[in-house]
Amino acid sequence: MNERYGAEPAAHDGRVGSRSDGMLIFNSRAEAVAAYYADAPREPLSPPVSLADLEIAESRVGRRLPKLLRRVYTEVANGGFGPDAGLECLIDGNREPGRMRERPSAVRVYERNCAAGLPTSWFELAYGGCTMHWHVSLTAVDNPVLLHDTDGWDPDLHWDPDDGPHDGLRHATPSLRRWLWTWADGENVWDEALK
Repeated sequence: MNERYGAEPAAHDGRVGSRSDGMLIFNSRAEAVAAYYADAPREPLSPPVSLADLEIAESRVGRRLPKLLRRVYTEVANGGFGPDAGLECLIDGNREPGRMRERPSAVRVYERNCAAGLPTSWFELAYGGCTMHWHVSLTAVDNPVLLHDTDGWDPDLHWDPDDGPHDGLRHATPSLRRWLWTWADGENVWDEALK
């Protein structure tokens, strides 16, 4: 099914290319992407979570979420927007349109990750693709955002007893604020990670 949003991108200027499967590759800043998808249908964001639901989630995690993340979940939406696949939904019961099942909530992912051996101070924010996951540190100053690659450490596959989850750590953005601001400003959070 080919869907078209907005004007045909100008491939001749080198900013946009395409693959044989029809996928568009934008080699430019966010302006070209925004212009192309300006008329795309959008689903409304999930409603923000209540303060009571936030506190239940934090009790399951065992600590408070960073102030900025608390505000995002209680004032903006229950995930579904942001860098890469978007912020994980904080609480259960938020099925995306077109999905047969809901994705696990960030709290369920946190519990699963802790059971697998990831540090209890890492709270998953978003899926980065392939084996990459963005986490926020719940304990470090300014709550840096960590890029973790499960290819670097997978609790089911590691054989060396000296290996640990930090072996999969690939990058740290200095703060949650900076990571979110980079995305909100139309920049790519991967640019810094891939330097």
